[in-house]
Amino acid sequence: MKRKITLTITVMAVACIGLAFTAVQQTKPWPVADKDAKVANPVKSNAESIAAGKALYTQHCASCHGKKGLGDGNKAAQLKTQPEDMSQSKLQSQTDGALFYKINAGRDDMPSFKKKIPDAEDVWSVINYVRTFKK
Repeated sequence: MKRKITLTITVMAVACIGLAFTAVQQTKPWPVADKDAKVANPVKSNAESIAAGKALYTQHCASCHGKKGLGDGNKAAQLKTQPEDMSQSKLQSQTDGALFYKINAGRDDMPSFKKKIPDAEDVWSVINYVRTFKK
């Protein structure tokens, strides 16, 4: 009986440490240099741009970030870090330049899209589409 209790406590402690590590990993800051964050989106947000951005988002982003940007894509559970809910102010308050930088640079589970979406105007269109996720 004593051994069972010790084992249970050990398993619970390991689980708590794992959850704590995951929470720390998810909130790791992703700084963007001011020069990158201040870059303005040169692509006007209109029906054409949003439609183009949606098509690219669906092809390249939805598997992790989810169809509506909630971080619930079919690959999200396989990642070490939970994709951000793009409808929340934490993401929506970032500048277009910061989002452009992050999409191109990538980090950890978030791949760089420099080669997958090589046309800068296409990346800006994805950002215009992501802006439609605001709650």
